[in-house]
Amino acid sequence: MSNDLKISKKKPTYPISEKLDAYLFKYRRNIDLPILYSDLLRFQGSIVVYDKNDVDTLWVRVFYNEFEREEIDSSLKQVYSSLISDGGTWILKYLNVDAIDFCTFGNSKPFRIKVRNILNDNFTHFYVKTADASRVYGLELEQMLSPYQINFLVCKDTLIEEHIAGIPGDEFIKNMLPDCSPSEKAQIAKEFVKFNERCLIRLLGDMRSYNYVIVPTHDFDHVVFKIRAIDFDQQSFEGNLKIYRPQFFKENFKMVELVRQKIQHESIDQYKVEERSIVAKRMLSYHTRLNALLDCMEADEISLPKHIERLKEDIYNYTMDLNFRKSKNMGEILKNALDFVRRNYEDVSLKRF
Repeated sequence: MSNDLKISKKKPTYPISEKLDAYLFKYRRNIDLPILYSDLLRFQGSIVVYDKNDVDTLWVRVFYNEFEREEIDSSLKQVYSSLISDGGTWILKYLNVDAIDFCTFGNSKPFRIKVRNILNDNFTHFYVKTADASRVYGLELEQMLSPYQINFLVCKDTLIEEHIAGIPGDEFIKNMLPDCSPSEKAQIAKEFVKFNERCLIRLLGDMRSYNYVIVPTHDFDHVVFKIRAIDFDQQSFEGNLKIYRPQFFKENFKMVELVRQKIQHESIDQYKVEERSIVAKRMLSYHTRLNALLDCMEADEISLPKHIERLKEDIYNYTMDLNFRKSKNMGEILKNALDFVRRNYEDVSLKRF
């Protein structure tokens, strides 16, 4: 494992192209919103948000002047209705905006909105971010190629994302993994192998432990653990292939050690093949939509020339597939990567006949 992976400290924000905007409109991801990211930046003050152990969360709770707060709250409740429900106004009287938090850590500098149902005190969160093309491509690919549904909306330069529930990976590894049973640890190791393969296939980078969550689900007499990405900023941007493989980050060292302890090499290969097959089947299910998205990516600029040159060489050396060397941009590299997985799946399927 390498401990010196270097990720670009400041990834450029790539605007939503006209072609991508048309794609988002076709698939109902594009919507007129009553409030934009820039509107939320007009806060008047803030205080630090601490967790239950009095540790700085790197979020601050922001405040607005009384003349703006009422309008902001009303607009955010309307955004919530559009994201979660049918966009109607009937639900607004049952909602309250309890908190607006801002995070200066990372590329997206998001706002986190806490919305509470006043009838039963249930609450949920959603995020308001700058609309970056890389992030939008990552979200759409997550919808199509992962086992999970994801909900987001785009309006001009603003991105609205639903909250993805789960235990942050770094917290789970530190506080919960040591107490897991041997069988649970084996199941988590298997899931990490599959998650690692899924990130590589769709070129989702920077899956350090704080960029994914662990989702436990009770099933009869045991708990099933799943790993789910929550950060899509590094979709098809970096040039180093290792950045698209979570196993190479020092933050995931304990997960990699778990795989070594619990999973035999033959089983690792089996789980990789299983994940490739599942992704290939999803590609067939989303054939038209996926091709439309890849067409947008091929026409778009979402990385730097030096990253493109390095990545296509890295993947060529990994697969020995000449198509990667012919790739002109990140969209073509990803398309060739998905085609490589699909061809291998179809070849194996044909041999079974």
